[in-house]
Amino acid sequence: MVATDPRTLLADKDAEIARLREQSSRREYENEGLRAELAVANANITELLKRVGELAEAVAKGNDRIAELLVIVQRKKSPPKPKPKEPKAPASLDDKARKAFNDRPTPPEPRGRMKDRPRPKQRPTGRKPLPKHLPADVSTVRPVRCACGCGEFVWVDEVIEEKLDIKAHQRRRITHRKTGKCKSCGARTTGEAPPSPFPRSKVSCGWLAWLITQKFRLIVPLDRIRLYLGAQGIALSESFLVTQVTAAANLLEAIDGEHWKELLAGAWMATDGTGLKVQVRGHGLHHGHLEVYHNGRIVVFQYEREKGGETQADKLAKFEGGLLVDAESRYNETMRRHPKIRELNCNAHPRRKLKDAEKVQPVLAADAGRYVSAMFEEEATARERGLQGDELLAWRRERIRPIVDEFEAWKDAVLPALILDDDPLGKVLRYYNNHWAELFRFIDDPACVAIDNSGSEREFQPVAKLRLNCLFAGSTEGAHRTAILLGIVHTCKRLGIDPEAYMTWLFVRRGTHRHKYNLSVAQLTPAAYKATLAA
Repeated sequence: MVATDPRTLLADKDAEIARLREQSSRREYENEGLRAELAVANANITELLKRVGELAEAVAKGNDRIAELLVIVQRKKSPPKPKPKEPKAPASLDDKARKAFNDRPTPPEPRGRMKDRPRPKQRPTGRKPLPKHLPADVSTVRPVRCACGCGEFVWVDEVIEEKLDIKAHQRRRITHRKTGKCKSCGARTTGEAPPSPFPRSKVSCGWLAWLITQKFRLIVPLDRIRLYLGAQGIALSESFLVTQVTAAANLLEAIDGEHWKELLAGAWMATDGTGLKVQVRGHGLHHGHLEVYHNGRIVVFQYEREKGGETQADKLAKFEGGLLVDAESRYNETMRRHPKIRELNCNAHPRRKLKDAEKVQPVLAADAGRYVSAMFEEEATARERGLQGDELLAWRRERIRPIVDEFEAWKDAVLPALILDDDPLGKVLRYYNNHWAELFRFIDDPACVAIDNSGSEREFQPVAKLRLNCLFAGSTEGAHRTAILLGIVHTCKRLGIDPEAYMTWLFVRRGTHRHKYNLSVAQLTPAAYKATLAA
């Protein structure tokens, strides 16, 4: 066994250690290179990810633009809607009914859109001058001095500016009523007070007219009127405003009664109804009924606690003209008890039902709608020409009567083919069968009643807003007062006069200075006021 020299072992160990250190150093150098390459790769990856994000955003924008262009192209070059198939007569019909269906009249071609009359486009006419009837505050403004400091001028021209202005804030009316003593008899005389709507009133006639206009023409609730006045530093309780409304209704009640007499004595009137909630003390809310009666010139609202036919029959006992109504059962009692009343039904309701029936019967319902639209077109043309009286009757008989006769022949040919009870077109045509005379009585009616009852429905548009703003009337008496004031305001609207100006004029003549004018109720109506303006 050869003994190993310790020095040799130590030298070998040192050499091994040196070799390992060199190897470690070489590995470390390689790692540094790999780290540098990794950093560069990470930077490249970050840049690539950023570029990918930009490309994805560009692709999304491109897709959106392509979608927009596709919509535009499809809108411009959309394929025509498939024409509905021509309906065929059911096999269950006999030969005579099948022949009548196949040989049914062809409806008239529609004039443009299927509606009464498309609104004409208004062309811009430039800036219109202000109305000359408005009161004007005229003032003159002169320069004080020129740029050089001199204040002497020779006037050579002027610029006139005219602007619309308003004095919106509340005002006070202060009257100094002086008292004089006669030198001869010693009697004292005090100057007369300006007119007020009622004795010891805290408001003027104009202010009360402004309040009623705010409440019943602009449909502003009393609590909002209080807020408006409070913003100007005028603190009024709501009970005070209610007392003013009550006083105005008391002054206008006789005018409303005069309007009702004129309606009952007239040749025709139209009526409709809607709901009105009323707060009844001790019982809560009561669902009442608000009715409107009008003849195109006079409007009267009346509140009833229930929607009953007997109540209406009682109030129309003295009426002997044409009554334009919707085909409701509540009017049967009126027609049964008063044979002198001529019932006329609204043509707008079945027209809307025909439009709905096109979803099930697209061809036949559209054909029926073309007949009805042709009638409305002829009626609109007559209105545009201003035809009235005998001229309007002659127009209706010449233009509308042939359309109605063809429509009747078409209806009699089509109705037997609609064998399903729930067919919507069949329901409308059976409605025409049941109310044919009442629907087309307007053609020969001497009173020239309107073709539909849409005028009554338009009168309820402010009432719908009133229900949204005020929810209910405070009492039954309040509902009656609401009906009176709504009727007066709507009559002013029909006559084309300012309700605030009219009520100011009326309160002066019905208030504390009534004795100075001594006018009858007939001389105080909105129509009489309009006549004074014309004079």
